[in-house]
Parts: sequence; C-alpha cells; structure tokens
Amino acid sequence: MRTTITLDDDVAALIESERARTGESFRAAVNRLLRRSARAGPSAAPPALPKFPGEPILDVSDVSALLAALDDERRAQRGVT
Repeated sequence: MRTTITLDDDVAALIESERARTGESFRAAVNRLLRRSARAGPSAAPPALPKFPGEPILDVSDVSALLAALDDERRAQRGVT
C-alpha cells in the first residue's frame, strides 16, 4: 500500500537515526518500527507509589493548608504566636 504522511521533525529524526544505525531503507525502517510498536500493545502503567504506615501529617494536595502549616512553623521558630 502506498500512502503519504507528514512526520513531525522529531519522528523523522528518529527514523533517520535508525536508518543510519541499521542501514535499512526508509520504507523498511518505518515498517519495522510500526510493527514493533503495534505488537508492544499499550504501555504499562507506572509502578505504584510506596505506601507508608500511619496517617499523613499534611495533605499536600491542599495548598492552603500546607502554606498555613508552613507559616505556623516559621512563627514558632521565631517565637511569634
């Protein structure tokens, strides 16, 4: 099958570096890389983050609470109440 596609510059550079490494034609390199990518399937999920025992001291997703806790800590270090 013959078709025309527009490649992003970074993709074209990757194909060219593969061609230089393997000595393949452009067509052979593209076909091999597409087959390999199609066989690989969906990318694996990132590994789960470790879980530590106990309750968190701060909820870092709550920026307001985090900033308030930092302000309280700075005041305590300076002896200001």
